[in-house]
Amino acid sequence: MEDSAVHHPVLIHPGFGNSDEPHWQSRWQQLFPYWQRVEQDDWHNPECQQWVARLEETLATMGEDTVVVAHSLGCLTLAHWASQSKHRIRAALLVAVPDPAMPAYPPSARGFTPLPAAVLPFPSLVVTSLNDPYSSPEFAHQQALAWGSGLVEVGALGHINGESGLGDWQEGLDLLEKLLQRQQIDTSFAG
Repeated sequence: MEDSAVHHPVLIHPGFGNSDEPHWQSRWQQLFPYWQRVEQDDWHNPECQQWVARLEETLATMGEDTVVVAHSLGCLTLAHWASQSKHRIRAALLVAVPDPAMPAYPPSARGFTPLPAAVLPFPSLVVTSLNDPYSSPEFAHQQALAWGSGLVEVGALGHINGESGLGDWQEGLDLLEKLLQRQQIDTSFAG
């Protein structure tokens, strides 16, 4: 990763169940130990407003130069946070945005619908997979349009999580770097 990432605080926000050791988010934290992680009280029974409140507490201590790297329900949490917080961040990488209407969506996740539809007040990039059991390319495209986000489809990588076998997920680090450099991201929809 280029030097630009080290000039911004980075906050990792995992999704349901937290990110296990093989997950790229956990691996990124090993590579960059100065990056922080949101610590939710209950990773298996997520309640939207509790998660938003914890995100608010965490971001309030980090400042507006913070970059959020969210996965799955962490993406929905960030969208809800952005719709109600007075604080702002520099940018967000939103990986594997889940669709609450999908059968695989965890029934214990409460209060995340309806999803905010306003444009996010910071640059963002939605990253999606062709065979995500929690989403679809069409849903990711819809959310990217609603949020004013760029969109990148990374092939068939499942839920882009620990089970996807991505290791350090260099492609994701490259996408984060491009977002931070504000380079043009291909926002075309493949699918």
